[in-house]
Amino acid sequence: MSINSKRLKSIVGGSAGNLVEWYDWYTYSVLTIYFAPSFFPESEPTAQLLNAAAIFAVGFLMRPIGAWIMGIYADRHGRKAGLALSVALMCGGSLLIALSPTYASAGVAAPALLVLARMMQGLSVGGEYGASATYLSEMASRDRRGFWSSFQYVTLIGGQLGALAVLLVLQALLTEAQLEAWGWRIPFVIGAGLALGVYILRRRLSETAAFEAQTRDRPESSLRNLWRNHRREFLIVVGLTAGGSAAFYAYTTYLQKFLVNTTGFSKQISTGIMTAALVVFMLMQPLWGLVADRFGRKPQLLLFGIGAMAVSVPVFRALEIVSSPLVAFGLLLVPLTLLAAYTSISALVKAELFPPHIRTLGVALPYAIANAAFGGSAEYAALWFKKINLESGFYWYITALVGVATLAIVLLPETKRATLITED
Repeated sequence: MSINSKRLKSIVGGSAGNLVEWYDWYTYSVLTIYFAPSFFPESEPTAQLLNAAAIFAVGFLMRPIGAWIMGIYADRHGRKAGLALSVALMCGGSLLIALSPTYASAGVAAPALLVLARMMQGLSVGGEYGASATYLSEMASRDRRGFWSSFQYVTLIGGQLGALAVLLVLQALLTEAQLEAWGWRIPFVIGAGLALGVYILRRRLSETAAFEAQTRDRPESSLRNLWRNHRREFLIVVGLTAGGSAAFYAYTTYLQKFLVNTTGFSKQISTGIMTAALVVFMLMQPLWGLVADRFGRKPQLLLFGIGAMAVSVPVFRALEIVSSPLVAFGLLLVPLTLLAAYTSISALVKAELFPPHIRTLGVALPYAIANAAFGGSAEYAALWFKKINLESGFYWYITALVGVATLAIVLLPETKRATLITED
């Protein structure tokens, strides 16, 4: 097998695993409304959803722990080993949800198993980001790192769309009663099966040259060494991720609810707008990756930072009063186009900041901390501002966080030239 064919196979394997990971992760959120009654005592539907949402949050909080533990594991034992362990955990978590007994048959053991499964998934996703970002960045050729690493977000969004597509098929084939009784288990079975297949694939992947080139006496990958020797890079990644993640969740997750609660579109129309916008957003990633390969990382990231600060408030205000779905779709593409300039290369830029012995941990941990603090809380912040009748406060909140990211970008070196990934 030629070097290029071997490299392509490895990149496809890494990307496919990322898609399955995110499919499994998002399946929980899109199926919550159907499985919540199975795990919690008969009560108000809102209380059931809140209980399921609390378990969702537990998974989110596990992500920094997963990034810490599995980042060190991948730095010490190899990127391939980290990728395999990550998808194995996701497989176990999804299978456990699919096979969990209901509250009616097992009592409190049912929600306890759900918590355990979600913790496994949280650990998995926390480790997946750093391992896949590092693997794709190290496996890609020097002149096409932006292009190939952009597939991390292509597959992330693809997993989100895949979970939604499976739900739409089940809704067409099953009644609501069937979905609530047993149909909700099917997507988790599919996810576990796909994860098992990816685990087998990842065990057969090639290790990266960057990892294999290291000597046995390399410095240790640890939280202490990361903070002591790479504090500046750590803080840059936190700042960059704070604004990037907040914007991502605001414009890809919360906007669907905004179009219903504030703009006044029906749920069906809102879902259609967001699905079409996400497809376009997904297809933008490789294009922006190619731009970064040609012109550099920093100019593109500055375009995101300055552009998103300029358009966030006007776009949200325009979406408040828009009445045409087509116009809403067009407005939404403005910030998503700018956001794609960030998401397409954000993982690569972080990987290029750290030496190989601590690269996975350096990418994963500061990202996971900032993502949990600012990305995961974006929807809560939006709803809080709306509750106190100051919805525009959220627009400025997102603008301010993007401003933090812009400051981090200013402090960022041009990693295309100063990259610490020296292998080609």
